[in-house]
Amino acid sequence: MDIEKIREAIRVVPDFPKEGINFMDITTLLNRGELFQQVINHLYERYRDRGIEYIAGIESRGFIFGASLATKLGIGFVPIRKKGKLPADTYSVSYDLEYGSDTLEIHKDAFHNRDAKVVLVDDLLATGGTASSAIKLIEKCGAKVDEVFFLINLKFLKGEEKLGVPTYSILELEE
Repeated sequence: MDIEKIREAIRVVPDFPKEGINFMDITTLLNRGELFQQVINHLYERYRDRGIEYIAGIESRGFIFGASLATKLGIGFVPIRKKGKLPADTYSVSYDLEYGSDTLEIHKDAFHNRDAKVVLVDDLLATGGTASSAIKLIEKCGAKVDEVFFLINLKFLKGEEKLGVPTYSILELEE
C-alpha cells in the first residue's frame, strides 16, 4: 500500500462545512480504484484472521469502507445511521460535534448474537464524539468493539482518548 499516494489523493477543502474547518474529502481517493482497492486489501489482511463477526460503519463515509471490507471478509455489515433513517426499533445516542450536535441510531437487532466481535469503521477521527457514540450503540446491542478503523486520524485533536477501545488509522496527521 502506497501511503504517500493515498495521502496525496485526499483533497483538503478549507472552511467547510464552516469557517475554520478543513474538510478531508475522500471522494478523490475513492475515484482512484487502485488506491481504494489498496486500502480495502490492506484492511482485509489486518482483520481476516481476528475472528471479526461484523463490520459496523458510521453514516455515510464509513459505509463505503465498511461495506467493502465486510464483503471481502464475507461477514455482515451493520449501518449506524443518522436519526430517523432506520425503519425498525432503534437505540439512539446524541452527541456534540466540532460544529454542532447530532444523533446516531442502530437497529436493536443489528447483531445476531450477543458478544459479537465488531470492527467499527469511519473515514476520519477528529474529536471522537461520533465514534464514541457509535461504540455506545454497539455496546447497547450487546456486541463488543474489537477495534475502530479510521482512514484518517487527526492526532492533534486526541479523539482516540475518548473511545476506550483500540484504534487503527492509515493516515495520522499531527496538525
